[in-house]
Amino acid sequence: MDKGRLEAFSDGVIAIIITIMVLELRASKEATVEALRPVVPVFLSYLLSFVFVAIYWNNHHHLLQAADRVTGRVLWANTHLLFWLSLVPFVTHWLGGAFAPVPVAAYGTVLLLCGCAYYLLSRALVADHGPDSALAAAVGRDSKGIASLVIYASAVPLAFVEPWVSCGLYVVVAVMWLVPDRRIETTLAARDPADSSPPPS
Repeated sequence: MDKGRLEAFSDGVIAIIITIMVLELRASKEATVEALRPVVPVFLSYLLSFVFVAIYWNNHHHLLQAADRVTGRVLWANTHLLFWLSLVPFVTHWLGGAFAPVPVAAYGTVLLLCGCAYYLLSRALVADHGPDSALAAAVGRDSKGIASLVIYASAVPLAFVEPWVSCGLYVVVAVMWLVPDRRIETTLAARDPADSSPPPS
């Protein structure tokens, strides 16, 4: 199957998710700096979630670029990922309202399930393309993805002890993924050297 519709649908859903999140940022009617203070926790939770959604969009884009085709299994795995991503606005709003144990744990749980869903999507694509494919080489063992899942799984129960430590762990994962991962780009460039050649002067 052609992957174009899957990419277009995923891009649309992710764009809607970001739009829903930003709608929760409501400015005060008072024109003072003090009036913005209650908005700060909401903005911080929005910022963190925006970064996470952007990371997923970026990695999803690169993953699909390395894929030649999609199957029904991949379509369902992708839908599974979009389901958990669609819950990010809900837990973001809850987290911004109170950095309390239950909202912090719920936020981490959704992040954990998003990470699991992305891992399953990548494995479904690798299974369809074969272990010797360029996609399999690009994805590799995905040690950073597995490390992220371990951190999320640790942060969720920790939220009931010290919520701010859990939030700090979520930030750590975001920073880990903000560092560019060149595996897929490097593999694609090796597969098609013309893509990596400099433009004519």
